[in-house]
Amino acid sequence: MANASTTTKKDSIKLTTPVFRASFANVFKPRVPFEGQEAVYSVEMLFDKKGYSGKGASEADKKSGDMKWLKAAIKQVADAKWGEGKWPKNFKSPIKDGDEKELEGYPGNFFLTVKSKQKPGIVDRQLNEIIDPSEFYSGCYAKATVVVKWYSTAGNNGVAVYLSNLQKFADGEAFSGKRNAKDDFDALEELDGSESMAEESEGGDDGYDF
Repeated sequence: MANASTTTKKDSIKLTTPVFRASFANVFKPRVPFEGQEAVYSVEMLFDKKGYSGKGASEADKKSGDMKWLKAAIKQVADAKWGEGKWPKNFKSPIKDGDEKELEGYPGNFFLTVKSKQKPGIVDRQLNEIIDPSEFYSGCYAKATVVVKWYSTAGNNGVAVYLSNLQKFADGEAFSGKRNAKDDFDALEELDGSESMAEESEGGDDGYDF
């Protein structure tokens, strides 16, 4: 059902996103966004304005940069709530321009913040569950199932996108700047038992050479 929406309620649409780059990925433990608010799981999705053209990209991924796939869902939900051409003047879109945010990786992208009170399911390309937080991180590439829904609360009106589940699509450079240990070293041949014991004995009985 990649990139296809399924409408189950008049006020919401569930869909699968094209490939995005994950940022501020708090998907294993909930985090309190602001003091006094409820802890939630969240991730910011970065969509390259030129589309995603990495290995394995679909045609929908390559064309995702115009955000038409999401704008259509937003329009459908907002029209159902307020009527076509009758959206509130203070209507807020979930789509933000990364060029206006001075953060690593944001320029040249559109982004949206998605949240959930429930922990999202996270799987790899083979649909194996990912339970190691180091495997899904800020900087990796992923797809997600999300729910697009209108809101109207305390004078605030708009459409929000809520996180359901995640699928890791590919590795990417971590935003933290911390290198993967695999990138810092070369693979070495295994030592046999005699070599290991010889090296351990060179520094004395306790293994240290002061």
